Amino acid sequence: MSILTDRPALRAEIDKVAEVAGYLWQKGWAERNGGNITINVTEHVDDTLRSLPAIAGPFPIGKQLPHLQGCWFYCKGTGRRMRDLARDPMANGSVIRITEDCAHYEIVADEPVMPTSELPSHLAVHDYLLAKGSPYRASLHTHPIELVALTHSRKWMVKDAATRMLWSMIPETRAFCPRGLGIVPYMLPSSVELAEATIKTIDEDYDVVMWEKHGVFAVDTDIMDAFDQVDVLNKAAQIYISAKNMGFDPEGMTEAQMRELSEVFGLPKSTSC
Repeated sequence: MSILTDRPALRAEIDKVAEVAGYLWQKGWAERNGGNITINVTEHVDDTLRSLPAIAGPFPIGKQLPHLQGCWFYCKGTGRRMRDLARDPMANGSVIRITEDCAHYEIVADEPVMPTSELPSHLAVHDYLLAKGSPYRASLHTHPIELVALTHSRKWMVKDAATRMLWSMIPETRAFCPRGLGIVPYMLPSSVELAEATIKTIDEDYDVVMWEKHGVFAVDTDIMDAFDQVDVLNKAAQIYISAKNMGFDPEGMTEAQMRELSEVFGLPKSTSC
């Protein structure tokens, strides 16, 4: 029996993960086993679940994460494909809990599917979010084609250059991605250095972080909201690239127009970064 049985709130969160995984595959952002999803499901864990024995582990995280003591997460499995996760999330991911020493995790359900190799970096971000009192409980890593393409030009790797351009392509980008796009220069995938640089960039007040020539890492209150931010930003990149393919440089909204949006909707960042 699945731990989702008779737990509608927990099932709803996992169903959202499966839905997002399907979107990532359909968009071509999750080739082979590319991309990862990790969500904090602690608030949906009841006493019966807490009493369950581990089915695998404990396994070392590689560092101590003091704010995750006793926390529970759903994680995509290592080597698993998003298209398969969309079809059967509990066979292609697992629910884990962090042990009392904050340095290990155990797999609790449904099957002993080992989490992504990027689990330590995902958990480090969740530890940071809890430490700062953030309501964000979901992290997403994926490979949006047009956003990745932008990072092959030095022009868009300058801090906030891509943010200003993407905001200017369509009003919704400014409205729905008000913190813009943080930039991290190329680093080895799954490395400690990449995880630390990502946390530093999130700490500069970004929800979506662009990894040069690799992909994005997004955090939000749930996995659907994290996906939506990436989707909106990538749409803006598509508009920019479409205009270039039509033979002209897109004009973009003016600074005055974007300031007006900020003032009317009370958005948190200035466009004149």
